Order: sequence, then structure tokens, then C-alpha cells
Amino acid sequence: MIVILRQGVTEPKIEEISQWLESLGQVNVSVVRGSQTTILGLVGDTSVIDQDSVESNEWVETVTRVQEPYKNANRKFHPDDTIVEIGGHKIGGEHFQVIAGPCSVESSEQIMTVAQSVKSSGAHLLRGGAFKPRTSPYSFQGMRAEGIELLLEARKATGLPIVTEIMSLAHLDLFNDVDVIQIGARNMQNFEMLKELGHCQKPILLKRGLANTIEELLMSAEYIMAGGNNNVILCERGIRTFEKYTRNTLDLSAVPVLKRLSHLPVVIDPSHATGFSYLVTPLAKAAVAVGADGLLIEVHNDPAKALCDGAQSLNCTEFEELMQDLKRRIAFENRVM
Repeated sequence: MIVILRQGVTEPKIEEISQWLESLGQVNVSVVRGSQTTILGLVGDTSVIDQDSVESNEWVETVTRVQEPYKNANRKFHPDDTIVEIGGHKIGGEHFQVIAGPCSVESSEQIMTVAQSVKSSGAHLLRGGAFKPRTSPYSFQGMRAEGIELLLEARKATGLPIVTEIMSLAHLDLFNDVDVIQIGARNMQNFEMLKELGHCQKPILLKRGLANTIEELLMSAEYIMAGGNNNVILCERGIRTFEKYTRNTLDLSAVPVLKRLSHLPVVIDPSHATGFSYLVTPLAKAAVAVGADGLLIEVHNDPAKALCDGAQSLNCTEFEELMQDLKRRIAFENRVM
């Protein structure tokens, strides 16, 4: 249920109405202060609350029951775009960010070289896999704890906040100093993990599952937000279809749909979506055109020798060329990069 209050309502009156609404049933009230409107979002069992009784309050303008199962992630609850701040860099609203780096951390020299390169090209966040989920048990699984240490060293040297994927809650203590925790496609519906990460205030990059719907993605975000962590960034990384010419099929239509349904920032991962580096640049440009808030791009200093996903990684020169193009496009749209 959404309760929109009249303009001019005071803070004491907002608190009074919130307490009254919570006394009517098993609900929690979240106060959202927009640029023009104050909204009370009721999460829980609102079936026992009489809508007419609420509307009769002199400070209530309208009351609407929300049919969608996700509440906190719903734009009806939060009309203004959420802006997530990471190490002084903002994503969401008019702020566009590029997160770049190798699929996996392979050595100190490799991650440091790539980090310095992507920073000089204009990326503001560094990605890198320390723990790597692989289809084959014989493939490189990442450097694990040592990989996180190397990422932290790269952050110290470059100032770039780091983004890396968690595979198990058993590793959570290793992520204490990580700036953004990534939840990969295979863990999108690991609900115990989502609930646990909801108790921290660290930004969470949530990837859509290989065969999951948009509503399921938003429900996974809801798990995190229900725990009190509203710093969620949604990521479209391609879904599995019958097409064989690409690793996955990038669902660009998900961006405007998600922006319509939710207030959370949405980024695109064109690298994992396609599996081929020659497709990364055109799809990155398309992501900007459909309104994405950022990009997650794999960059390697020597893709041919990469231990993981070299075929979908841009080299440093290709990434520099892409960034120059993206800067022009973002400036043309009067957004901040």
C-alpha cells in the first residue's frame, strides 16, 4: 500500500501518521521524501487496513494498493531514481559509470596494469574476479583470498573502488574491505545469501540469472532491500535462449522495463552477454541509447593469454577507444560520467 501525503505536512505529523498506520496491522512504514511529494510505503499484511479510514485523514492525499509482489524495489514506492554512491562516484539518476577490469585476477602485475589502464581511460570503478564460478571443475577457479588482496592493492595504487563477486557466505569476512559485492547470475536466487547481504550497507551489484524473468530479478532485489540495504544495482547480463551465435542473448529491452518498474540503477554487462569481444563495443553503445546507468566491461592487457574469458575481453587500446565514444554520447545526453 502507498500513502501519498499532502504538501506542507510537517515531520511530527509524518511520524504520527506512520505510527498510526503501523498500529493498524503487521506492517512496516517506510518514509520516502521526493522532490515534490512525501510517500509512506507500507510493507507487510495490509489486508487488515481499511483504505477509506486512511484516506479520511486530513493529511492524506491518496491511497493506492500495490499489486506487484516487490514493494521496496517498486518505483511506486520511490518515484525518484535511487543514486548509489561508491567511493565518491555516483550511479543512477543522471550519473553514468563504467566498471572495468579483467574477468579474473591472475597476478599482481596483471591487475595493476589493467587497473592503471582503465583509470587513465576514464573508468571510475575496477572489477575483477577473485572467486570464479566455472562450468567445468577443471577450469581456473580464481585466486580466491589472494585475489581480493591483489584487488585491494590495486585500489590503493589507483584509488579505484573495487567490485568483485561473492560465491559463498563462508567467504563473507574476506569482503569486509570490498567496495561493491557482486552477486552473480548463478546466485541470483540464493535467498539465504541475499538476506544476509541485506543486513549490510555495502552496495550490491545483482546480476540477472541466466533464465530468470524481470520480476524474479526484482524479487531478488527485494530480499536484499527487505533487510534494510537499499544500495542495490541491477545488472542485465544476457539470458539463455536457443541462439548459438552468442553465449547469451542480451535483453536490452530489460533496461527501459526495469526503469519503468523500479527506481534502482540498471547496468549492462555486454561482455558476459555475448562471449565475443567484437560485440562488446556496439552493445555498450546500445546500452547507453536505451538508458542504462552504467556498463560492466571486461578488459585484459593480453586477452589471448587470459586464464578466463579472454575471447570476450577488450584489450586496453580497444577499451580506450570505446571510452572516448561513450564520453561523447553521455555528454550529448547531458549526463555525468
